[in-house]
Amino acid sequence: MSASTRADSVHDRIVNAAKAEFSQHGIAGARIDRIAKGAQTSKERVYAYFSSKVALYRFVSAQELAAVTEATRMDPTDLPGYAGRLHDYFTDHPDRFRLISWGQLELDAGDSLPYDSFRETVAHKVEQLRQAQEAGRLDAHWDPVDILVFVHQIATAWAAQPDLLPPSGEGRATFLAARRAAIVAAVERLFPATAN
Repeated sequence: MSASTRADSVHDRIVNAAKAEFSQHGIAGARIDRIAKGAQTSKERVYAYFSSKVALYRFVSAQELAAVTEATRMDPTDLPGYAGRLHDYFTDHPDRFRLISWGQLELDAGDSLPYDSFRETVAHKVEQLRQAQEAGRLDAHWDPVDILVFVHQIATAWAAQPDLLPPSGEGRATFLAARRAAIVAAVERLFPATAN
């Protein structure tokens, strides 16, 4: 194994351990020593890759945001379908929902870089919505930022309520299918899908 392969392996282990740690404990509650232990390395090695706990959180949350964006692909002419995909993704991966949510809860606006991945992703989606409005494929009476926030809040409503979900099993799948149908119907009423 080459030195760079070993280094990448340590980096990957740190990132995977950090995802689990931040998902469970948030940013303030996460501990670098637990991340290092989970990654089978030292605290010093963690800090050699990432200058601070917040820098490490930013890295792993940016990775997760990219994964969500790729898996759910927003189509501004089919926001009901997009809402359904978001619902599916986050109810299938509640740990990833928590991981992203911690940043919104714990980081101050001053902690956020002007062009960080979250802001870039939001800006891109808002621009997609604005262009759809200009093309007459989406109601132009809405502010595109409101559209994005409303769709996301509706789509993630059940991911944000894990205590109300039934335990694993056949009943859970039926319950979530009904919730998904309600989410898609709600977004369809607000922002009906249009033909491309």
